[in-house]
Amino acid sequence: MTVEFVPAPAGTGVVFVRTDAGGPVRIPASVAHRVEATARTNLAAAGVQVQMVEHAISALAGLGIDCCLVRVDAEEMPGLDGSSRAFVDALDAAARDSLGAPVEPLVVGEVCRVGDEDAWVEVSPPRFAGLSVEYELDYGPGPIGRQTLALRVVPETYRTELASARTFISQDDATRLREAGLATTVGYGDLLVFGADGPVGNTLRWPDECVRHKVLDLVGDLALVGRPLHAHVRARRSGHRLNGAMAARLVAGEGRRASA
Repeated sequence: MTVEFVPAPAGTGVVFVRTDAGGPVRIPASVAHRVEATARTNLAAAGVQVQMVEHAISALAGLGIDCCLVRVDAEEMPGLDGSSRAFVDALDAAARDSLGAPVEPLVVGEVCRVGDEDAWVEVSPPRFAGLSVEYELDYGPGPIGRQTLALRVVPETYRTELASARTFISQDDATRLREAGLATTVGYGDLLVFGADGPVGNTLRWPDECVRHKVLDLVGDLALVGRPLHAHVRARRSGHRLNGAMAARLVAGEGRRASA
């Protein structure tokens, strides 16, 4: 498939455009268009879906791009190497303009939390004018184990600390996805498939690559609020479902006393 990032007029936001669906179908990257899915983030409009959008949205949000058309000619976004690196490289290679119409950020004014004691996402007022994240991943005994990461999400740290972190999955889960007809375009060399002794047919880019990818996903899922998010985010063992639930809570006005 082909993915093309296209300039858009001020106020457009991030919108996916399916060019293969009997005429262009526009699908805004917003929580209102999110549909429940397994191990990925999907969007839908007018009965048409675009699947596995989280890495492309994460790249745009991580680089501070809030207005763009993403033209695609298939339902499922390409897995690439399991990270957002190729999207970041393509966006960095393109000219970028200020549209002279700054988008008002969503500024968190009070603590808001979703999840339970085992897995949760919590937002609180920002520690600086932007987004910062603390994430704890804990898979218990085994090759992934417990990993933590804390960082400010600005374009430079996104490029150097997050963009190359790849999707990871267990061998058992990979088999189940294939049997369900999902993730059919990727193999062991395209993402991190963990067996009992570590990645199968692949090597880690960082010892804590798994938690870095979780933060990459979190950045993309929270970008479904539709505008820059100014907040401090803490998360433990969260995934796309909880991330999306938090985005929905924020859009509904929870966690906000004011935006500025």
